[in-house]
Amino acid sequence: MRAIVGTQAKVTGTLHVLGRPAGHPALRTRLGYVTQAPSVYDDLTVRQNLDYFAAILDPGRAFAVRCHESVTRALADVDLTPHAGALAGALSGGQRSRVSLAVALLGTPDLLVLDEPTVGLDPVLRRDLWDLFHSLAADRGATLLVSSHVMDEAERCHHLLLLRDGELLADGTPDALRARTGSETVEAAFLRLVDEATGASRTKDTTR
Repeated sequence: MRAIVGTQAKVTGTLHVLGRPAGHPALRTRLGYVTQAPSVYDDLTVRQNLDYFAAILDPGRAFAVRCHESVTRALADVDLTPHAGALAGALSGGQRSRVSLAVALLGTPDLLVLDEPTVGLDPVLRRDLWDLFHSLAADRGATLLVSSHVMDEAERCHHLLLLRDGELLADGTPDALRARTGSETVEAAFLRLVDEATGASRTKDTTR
């Protein structure tokens, strides 16, 4: 995921994102990235954090009006408008995660890369964030790339890549994966694929 957003060093091969080499400056406003740990400044308020990152997105512009609009919209998107004046360091873990998401939404990105965005959040906030993710995809046409080890969240995605120990076990829709494995849930499908891969690996080891 870091390779996709252009922050991973020593990457071999060729990787293009939205028609540009990964990490290209032109992708700055077209790609949003939410790390697993909140990436905010604790000694700034929520709005100050967003003002700062909005300025970085488009340095040198006469951005006052557009910056205010994008910050106000991002705050509303993640339901943090009432906390705009609070120091980020005084927020709960879930609220800090939402500040990071708001930062990623500032540029109205075409692609959002989310690294376990709901880890440690309560069920209500997880539900609300997934409602927002689906709204971003349906209403704004954004593509979301989400990593998660929580399989009920995988059920919410349109397309899945199931990975285990760096190996791609499956690539398809949730319905296709359930049908392929004869499973009722994505979690059960994933576990069956892991067992199959483990069994195949053991067979190879014993026949060498």
